Amino acid sequence: MTDRPETPLLDQVSTPADLRRLDPGRLRQLADELRAETISAVSTTGGHLGAGLGVVELTVALHYVFDTPADRLIWDVGHQAYPHKILTGRRDRIRTLRQGGGLSGFTRRAESEYDPFGAAHSSTSISAALGFAVANKLAGTPGKAIAVIGDGAMSAGMAYEAMNNAEAAGNRLIVILNDNDMSIAPPVGGLSHYLARLVSSPKYLTLRHLAQRFARKLPNRLHNLARKMEEFGRGLATGGTLFEELGFYYVGPVDGHNVERLVKILENVRDADEGPMLVHVVTKKGKGYGPAEAAADKYHGVQKFDVVSGVQAKSEPGPPSYTAVFAQALVAEAERDEKVVAITAAMPSGTGLDRFGALFPERMFDVGIAEQHAVTFAAGLAAQGYRPFCAIYSTFLQRAYDQVVHDVAIQNLPVRFAMDRAGLVGADGATHAGSFDLAYLGTLPNFTLMAAADEAELVHMVHTMALHDSGPIAVRYPRGNGTGVPLPATPERLEIGKGRIVRDGKKVAILSLGTRLEEALKAAEALEGRGLSTTVADLRFAKPLDEALIRRLLTSHEVAVTVEEASIGGLGAHVLTLASDLGLIDAGLKLRTMRLPDHFQDQDKPERQYADAGLDADGIVETVLKALRHNSAGVVEGARA
Repeated sequence: MTDRPETPLLDQVSTPADLRRLDPGRLRQLADELRAETISAVSTTGGHLGAGLGVVELTVALHYVFDTPADRLIWDVGHQAYPHKILTGRRDRIRTLRQGGGLSGFTRRAESEYDPFGAAHSSTSISAALGFAVANKLAGTPGKAIAVIGDGAMSAGMAYEAMNNAEAAGNRLIVILNDNDMSIAPPVGGLSHYLARLVSSPKYLTLRHLAQRFARKLPNRLHNLARKMEEFGRGLATGGTLFEELGFYYVGPVDGHNVERLVKILENVRDADEGPMLVHVVTKKGKGYGPAEAAADKYHGVQKFDVVSGVQAKSEPGPPSYTAVFAQALVAEAERDEKVVAITAAMPSGTGLDRFGALFPERMFDVGIAEQHAVTFAAGLAAQGYRPFCAIYSTFLQRAYDQVVHDVAIQNLPVRFAMDRAGLVGADGATHAGSFDLAYLGTLPNFTLMAAADEAELVHMVHTMALHDSGPIAVRYPRGNGTGVPLPATPERLEIGKGRIVRDGKKVAILSLGTRLEEALKAAEALEGRGLSTTVADLRFAKPLDEALIRRLLTSHEVAVTVEEASIGGLGAHVLTLASDLGLIDAGLKLRTMRLPDHFQDQDKPERQYADAGLDADGIVETVLKALRHNSAGVVEGARA
């Protein structure tokens, strides 16, 4: 008779309450099973893997020690939260990650009570946790707030702004610094573990209180000297002086992969009465999965992959990505002009600037997750006669809007903004969609704003930007591959504010901006099949508009439709305003504006997202036919509802 295999621990844990019933000695086994489950799930969905693998033990320890969800656990960015999702009642859906109708790839309030704060942009966790902690303090209710921050997020100033105000939270706020790249200090063997346990222990805290009480009785000069000596000595031993100056009691560095030690230290921190506390946990990104540990990016973001070999699924060969085309075009401009420099905010590979940096290391600047600094830094370079290209995803440029307005636009400085991931972005969902740049940049005086319809147009626009010295200029382009058009051997300098006619017709005019041009041309073919002669224009510029071209199209066609991959307030709004200024509204203008819907769209395949938004060929045809039917009934046209 053989023994029946023991039920895996992970099968016995549906919620953190189940986890807290386990003996501490079994947490190592649970962590191993959790890591294996995370690897298995992401192998079928793709997504962020390395960061989650690095915090498996930390995730187990946090849910074991703290009373989640009453204690609020807030993950910065959220791409390390897959193990957290598995432990908080979502294991049965974990293989729907980043799929249409499935789990978000980040934390999301609507998804679970264990996600008290949604995140996908970095460096917000301490501010949010401070809000939760102070709210509990004001209400006199129990509950702590724990912020887990790291993976580069401490390079953003917002984290330090929050820490500078954290004293108001008292001992209700705990910050876990997940140091996964040795950016602050490595652990120093057994001594570091001893120090971490020592400085978090009740005995040490009691002794420290006694010393502080004694020091207060000394004359001021000696009191201050004693305080500085205590801080300096502990700073030498642990590296925590910076955080002490910000009002935190520092514990660490701690081995983030020793789950039993983590539990003991976190229990001490939980029960301490020291005001805000920071626990410095050193982890290894990609921990426990050989292919991830060996990869340069630690498998930060992966396609579907084979678990045994680690080999990721390859995309079908096709045209180069817009990101690659931008990088190639910028390198060409830098070869022509030594004053061309490039700036990115912790996204050298995501923006393609890693290639630029390899060729021009002295002219490439990665400022970390600090978009505000990136923009003003670029403004300073521009004021000194250089030609800075600030390559930042559209969704992340939002974080630096005041700097764009105050430091660039008002001073009319020729900073060049390359806005990758414009429009909808698929699996990353609403948090990463580049929906709003046309609206938030199009309102600014002095700005020139372009959108590339294909990869050849992007090459021309990069060249145009390099030569443009009369104010700020921006280009937007999407995630993913281009259309396959040949790249120009010699780039063309575009005339500012001038569009182009791509297809001539007489009855319907489609005014396209950006990469919806391909769908606009498909729609024109379908309309021609219905006997509706259709013009398609690629406006190229959202600002300044090609007023002569737009006037001609609006006055010579029965129906005109604007199409853009952006929110309300973009191209369509500016065309309507122009039509009003020209007096065309009073003449019975037949105009529809097509843009993204006025709600945040969840993750899905991009083509499905655009179809849901009505911005594919079928949606354009439907809009035109509806406008024509209304027009035949004598209805005056306005903007699309």
